[in-house]
Amino acid sequence: MPVNPTKFLNEVRAEAKKVTWPSRRTTLVTTAAVLAMAAGASAFFFIVDQAIGFGIRILFGLGG
Repeated sequence: MPVNPTKFLNEVRAEAKKVTWPSRRTTLVTTAAVLAMAAGASAFFFIVDQAIGFGIRILFGLGG
């Protein structure tokens, strides 16, 4: 079946018109939420890693 580039592009345009894009405010709020969650997760895992490292050092008597 031969491919018609013009028909393909027309179909792509038609599908793109159906897309509902988020507003600028929604995008900014969602981005801020994602960044906040990433920062929170980073802080949580940093604290847990430090606690586990401290426990290992105490358990095996390594370092001070």
